[in-house]
Amino acid sequence: MKLLVTFSRKGGREPVIARTVKETGVLINVERAHIDSVAGEVLVDVPDSDSDLVCSKMREFGATVRILVDSVRRDEDECVDCGACISICPKDVFSFDDEWRLTLTEERCVLCGKCVPACPHHALSLMQ
Repeated sequence: MKLLVTFSRKGGREPVIARTVKETGVLINVERAHIDSVAGEVLVDVPDSDSDLVCSKMREFGATVRILVDSVRRDEDECVDCGACISICPKDVFSFDDEWRLTLTEERCVLCGKCVPACPHHALSLMQ
């Protein structure tokens, strides 16, 4: 399960992810991170069975955690299955099926956003 974790460094420099791994024993895969001296936003992947435990522990450490159900969204009325998103995506989220229709494997998405401006029909958006 993908979790979007945000935190502020105003309260200190607490290693939220490291402490969560240490105290829960759950391995956390960091898929994307933007951290500076003030705050951070990290996209992590954890086993579905451990997501409640990880969310609870991170919140205990002062982080805000949002479970991602949808990552990238495709407006099927606007999408013309051109495939412009396929070549720009670093995680192979997009592909064609046997009938040359665009398909998405959302669990691969790391919210990089490269697909959104690449779509000539503005059919793609990231979750808010």
